[in-house]
Amino acid sequence: MLVLAVGFYIRFHHSTAPIEIAYAGSKQATVWSTSAQVREPIGTVSFGERLDVLQRFQDQVKIRKTNGEVGWVQEHDLLSTDLWQMLKDLETKTAGMPVEARGHTRVLSNLHFGPGRDTPRVRQLSKDVPLELLTRQPAEINPQTGGANSSQNGEPDAAGVALGAKKEDWWLVRARTTDQGVLAGWLLGRFIDLNVPAPLPDYASSAGMRIVAWSVLNEVSDPSGARKAQYLLLGTHGPEGQPCDFTSMRAYTWSIKHQSYETAFVESNLCGKLPVLMVRATAPGNDATFTFEDLSGGKPEKREYQMRQTIIRRVRAPGDLPPHRAKR
Repeated sequence: MLVLAVGFYIRFHHSTAPIEIAYAGSKQATVWSTSAQVREPIGTVSFGERLDVLQRFQDQVKIRKTNGEVGWVQEHDLLSTDLWQMLKDLETKTAGMPVEARGHTRVLSNLHFGPGRDTPRVRQLSKDVPLELLTRQPAEINPQTGGANSSQNGEPDAAGVALGAKKEDWWLVRARTTDQGVLAGWLLGRFIDLNVPAPLPDYASSAGMRIVAWSVLNEVSDPSGARKAQYLLLGTHGPEGQPCDFTSMRAYTWSIKHQSYETAFVESNLCGKLPVLMVRATAPGNDATFTFEDLSGGKPEKREYQMRQTIIRRVRAPGDLPPHRAKR
């Protein structure tokens, strides 16, 4: 009789048609025995796990796992099928995008579907998750809901935003998680620590530059036998939330004579937009080129630069003279 009763119970529950399909949206969420206040945990679901939604009650959802287990989870621990497809589309979109910088999460951070605190959350990332930064976009801070959303989503206003600030930097990233591999989404910029190679942070600090991105232009051979990278550094001198991704560029080359990096190129008063498309040198000391769009003239203008040895010059189209020559 007991066997028959258990079989009937399983058959009955498996025959219940789901009202919709959802996916676990947290690294690990607790499954509860009931929606009542007095309850006990009966299991867990992991991020991306496909679930049948059987019932909704306030902010709780009755779900059925693929193995037939039934229980209750919090609504904010689930992703709808539409959001799940958006995540897959985002991963496809970012798969071929160039990496502008690398870093890691500074603190416990929320990965979002779009730039802004009010956008849906993909999932929460732990501290020190490796990141590949792809592109930046400023987003407005809602003064009425920013505090509440920050508290709920793990993005506290105490992180450093002044009450009067209107915009903040968000980055589209590829996060390399230990449990799900690569996840794409948007992160609040101040929750990212950049892995800038030394001694670039010291040089940028002395120049009053806030680093946005950097690239390796080429490498040179040192008499010690080591190869030294030569860098292009992108940064800005203003606060976050600016329309320009970067406002200045600096190149640092390796001096064999002084055994240190030297500033080989500086250009300011830009309104550069990412990405910076780089064609790196194929051999130590060879030429390198990079291009990007500049909006400082009020409309997008393609700029191209070439590095030959330690000299960087802008490549201009025929008839496109520098301003001072055109004036003369």
